Amino acid sequence: MVDLLTRQQQQKNENENAEQTQSQELAEQSNAPETIDPECLIKHPLQHTWTLWYLEADRTKSWTDSMNEVTSFSTVEDFWSLYNHIRGPSEIKVGGDYMLFKSHIRPMWEDEANKHGGRWTLTIQKHLSDKYWLETVLCLIGEAFECSEQVCGAIVNVRQRIDKISIWTANYENHAAVMHIGKIYKDRLKLRESIQYQLHKDTMIKSSSSGTKTTYTV
Repeated sequence: MVDLLTRQQQQKNENENAEQTQSQELAEQSNAPETIDPECLIKHPLQHTWTLWYLEADRTKSWTDSMNEVTSFSTVEDFWSLYNHIRGPSEIKVGGDYMLFKSHIRPMWEDEANKHGGRWTLTIQKHLSDKYWLETVLCLIGEAFECSEQVCGAIVNVRQRIDKISIWTANYENHAAVMHIGKIYKDRLKLRESIQYQLHKDTMIKSSSSGTKTTYTV
C-alpha cells in the first residue's frame, strides 16, 4: 500500500511538474510577439468614398422619409464587408431601391451634381438583378471609366415583373464622356441589346421612364 501511495504521489508530482512546464511554455508563447503578414493590416483605399442608400417601399411615407442612408465606405475591404452582410436586390421588397453614390452627392435629381446630368438605363429580368447590380457597383468603385469624375452613382429599382439599373452621370452635354461610360458599361455587362441614355430634366416631367425621350443609345 505504501509503495502504491508512493508511486501515486510520484505520479502526481510528475503530472504537476508537467503541467507547470506546459504553463510556462504557454506563458512564453503568449508573451512572444505574433508574426502577422503586413498585407493583413493594410486596407486598399478606393479613389472615392461611396455611400449606400436604401429606399424602402412604404406608401405611408414621403419619398424623402423613405430614404435611408445605410453606410459609407472608402476601401476595398470595407466594401466587401458591407456587400457580404446585406441582401441583394433579389431579396429586398418590391418597390424598394438600392442607391450607391459618391459620398458628397445625394441620390436625387435636385442635387447640384445631378441636375445637369442624365442616366444610362438597363431593364433586366429579375433573376439577373444581383449579378448585374454587383458588376455595376464594381464598375463605379473600381473606376472602370476613364472619365470617372463624370460618374455620380447608380440605382437599382426592384419592381414587380422586371428590375432596372441606371448609372447617373453629371453633365449630359459632355457627349464624349457620356458615350464612353455607356460603351464601357455595356461591354462590362456583355450586353447584346442596346441601352439608352435619358436626361434627368426629361425624366422629371414624365410619370414613368418608359415615356422619357432617349437622347443617346449604344
